Amino acid sequence: MSSTETLESGLRALQCHFTWDLEASRQNLIYLRYGLKDIGTDEGNFWLGPIYNLLGFIQNQLGSPEEALSSFNLATETFQRQKHADEGPWLMVNFGNLAWLHHLMGEDEKSQDYLSKVDALQKKKEELHPEVCAEKAWTLMKFDKEKEQQAAELFQRAIQMQPDVVEWQSSYAILRAQTLEAEIKKLYADRLEELRSAKERDPDNLCVAALYLGAQAAAIKQEARELAERVLERPMNNFSGIDPLLTLFKKHISADEAVEIVKEALRRNPDSRYTKRSAAKWYTKKIFSERSNPDSTRIDRAISLWEEVIAAYPQSSLKEKISLADVYAKKDKDKADQIYKELLDQRDLDPAEKQMLFCRYAKHLYFSNNEKSSSIEFHLEAAKIPEESKYRQNSIRELEKTLERNDDTEMCEKIKEFLTTLNVQPSEPSQE
Repeated sequence: MSSTETLESGLRALQCHFTWDLEASRQNLIYLRYGLKDIGTDEGNFWLGPIYNLLGFIQNQLGSPEEALSSFNLATETFQRQKHADEGPWLMVNFGNLAWLHHLMGEDEKSQDYLSKVDALQKKKEELHPEVCAEKAWTLMKFDKEKEQQAAELFQRAIQMQPDVVEWQSSYAILRAQTLEAEIKKLYADRLEELRSAKERDPDNLCVAALYLGAQAAAIKQEARELAERVLERPMNNFSGIDPLLTLFKKHISADEAVEIVKEALRRNPDSRYTKRSAAKWYTKKIFSERSNPDSTRIDRAISLWEEVIAAYPQSSLKEKISLADVYAKKDKDKADQIYKELLDQRDLDPAEKQMLFCRYAKHLYFSNNEKSSSIEFHLEAAKIPEESKYRQNSIRELEKTLERNDDTEMCEKIKEFLTTLNVQPSEPSQE
């Protein structure tokens, strides 16, 4: 085996970002890059080293190896500073990334040097070191929603081997909370069944259950308001907790209170682009949740915020521009149409981006312009793109609803033919 083959074999065996099957579209990589920068790079951030590691990997994937090298070097310095030591197992992922990057840059001598450093740190230990487990878990948690279960298992392994690292336990808890809603629904269904059985056995004894639920609801509201004040006292970033807090208020307390929290966050953090983006999303949700005509002042505020967000995130503005167009549709349909036309004229969108744009534009045509036929045409275009996503499923559902309504015979035949190619059984049209 040649020296090059030996080096490449060693690189493939490493545990680092280049071997963890981290795949994403260019647009998603850009979003991730902005998201990592918004997490915050203050010295007290336990995950600062992994942030620089993941940021470096993303920069390389986006074609900026020199920026990637700078980030990987920052990761090295951060780990050394936080651990108060020049070397240790916490550098295994970082050195692996540097070995890969130097190889990709044609610097195999430096690559071999870092590969040797990883070998020295590993000390022939076959199972993953807890530091490696934890960083891989954190990376998968941030990078790929489809790998949350794998991330959870890795966090568990790291915690079992080294249970005294509270940051790993906290991140594991955050990860588990992201899938908590589905579990809560199941738990609710189980409890509902228990209550149904209890009602059958003792139909008159409902007072205690009602009083308990009322007291529990009041306690949750009070705790949520206390938590809101604590969240607002901290810098706004991905880990500040404001987004899950706002979701809690919207779903279980008050959407108006959620908007008030957003206003206060903006007042305290007027220059934070993360806060502006979060505020723009929540103003938009409030606008579209209102059945009557939305407040014009709120619409103007949402438009202003989206425009500021787009200026702050120039390379990842597709979703934001779509949201801006949708808000404009509540005030100025011509302006909304103009924004969508400019987006549709773009030539550098990848398939996933086109699919999202077609699906959202189809909804705009239907709800804002009352152009049903054109809306269906764009849902067809979205569904034709072989990219599995919520947008494709959404468009397929809209096509099936069209068949149920049976509005347009020619269009229905076109939809049936398309759904057949997807092996989707078209619904029988309504006879009413």
